[in-house]
Amino acid sequence: MTNKQSAATAVPSYRLAATLVTSLFFLWGFSYGLLDVLNKHFQESLQVTRAESGLLQAAYFGAYFVMALPAAALMERRGYKVGILVGLGLFASGALLFIPATAALSFTFFLFALFVIASGAAVLETAANPYMTFLGEPQGAERRLNFAQSFNGLAAFLGPLVGGAMFFTGGAVPQAGFSGVQTVYVAIALVVVGLAMLIARAQMPFICEEQTEKDPLPARPLSTQKHFLWATAAQFFYVAAQVGVNAYFINFVTEQVGVNSQIGAFLLATPMLCFVLGRFTGTALMSRFAPATLLSVYALISVLLSLLAAAGLGWTSVAALVAISFFMSIQFPTIFALGVKNLGAQTKRGGAFIVMAIVGGAIVPYFMGALADAKGTAASYLIPAACFAFVAWYGRFASHAGEA
Repeated sequence: MTNKQSAATAVPSYRLAATLVTSLFFLWGFSYGLLDVLNKHFQESLQVTRAESGLLQAAYFGAYFVMALPAAALMERRGYKVGILVGLGLFASGALLFIPATAALSFTFFLFALFVIASGAAVLETAANPYMTFLGEPQGAERRLNFAQSFNGLAAFLGPLVGGAMFFTGGAVPQAGFSGVQTVYVAIALVVVGLAMLIARAQMPFICEEQTEKDPLPARPLSTQKHFLWATAAQFFYVAAQVGVNAYFINFVTEQVGVNSQIGAFLLATPMLCFVLGRFTGTALMSRFAPATLLSVYALISVLLSLLAAAGLGWTSVAALVAISFFMSIQFPTIFALGVKNLGAQTKRGGAFIVMAIVGGAIVPYFMGALADAKGTAASYLIPAACFAFVAWYGRFASHAGEA
């Protein structure tokens, strides 16, 4: 079947499929938005250090490294829809594990529950990111993925508002806020189960990557496709920077301007809102500017803003830290779309490796936390500055290296 023929038969279901897949971006964005609030909540309620609280990010983003390749292998055999359903099942299971974790008040148990949630999110991202690039014309892949990722940013904006309202209540005792934590995650589990039921019943296009180009490309080994290899490295450093920027945001504002943790959690919604606005704005700008060029400019601005945050100038540095999120907005989906471009039959596996690179978010926050414990939270933002510098280099010089 030719590409035009397959598109003609599948287009009627593209809109439904795109809508359902976009809801997945919202789902893991909300989960991520809660994570940084949990970070500060556990510092206070379970008396962990900033470095130890970075283990939340290690557990969450480490799951991406573990699960991405198995997810790709599953989808190569069974398709994107089965992968999405497996991811939703893991996501709901991890959310329900917050019930016994809350009963035990065990930091280790919470880490395990977050690992299971993130395992589901890893499967969903491994499926949804490349799937969305195929639900339309190839030349619009970067814009389409950025649009879907905009709803990820919207959910990440709502997460801190919900977490701030539910987690920092009840007084300064170990149990404070944990009933709210349990309520939020049980509600998430119920929503995920409902979404899984909808997707199980929906007609979703079966995408065969070999047939998504008019002239199918030979299955070149991924190791020979430099644009993909550099994208994987860039994604590692980008996610390391993004997670680090947000993980200690509440610590940063409480130190710089003297607000309490709940106000800090509410303030965290501000950069998340900037992230959403940046996604929609960036999607529009991509109709006028090359995605790689926009990526390099946004990353370079992020370097400068990170250095301003590291200077520790009170509200000025807080404003810089908020502004970084606007310029982070397009970086993940743009790197992903550039990296999987023209991979043909290797798309699922290539996408899995780029998702595995999210492990950068598991590694770097711990070192940021250690530096924050030693030198103050402001100094730790020198690390994201270095990470963004690599992304800027990738967008300018390596995003099309050796591309077929």
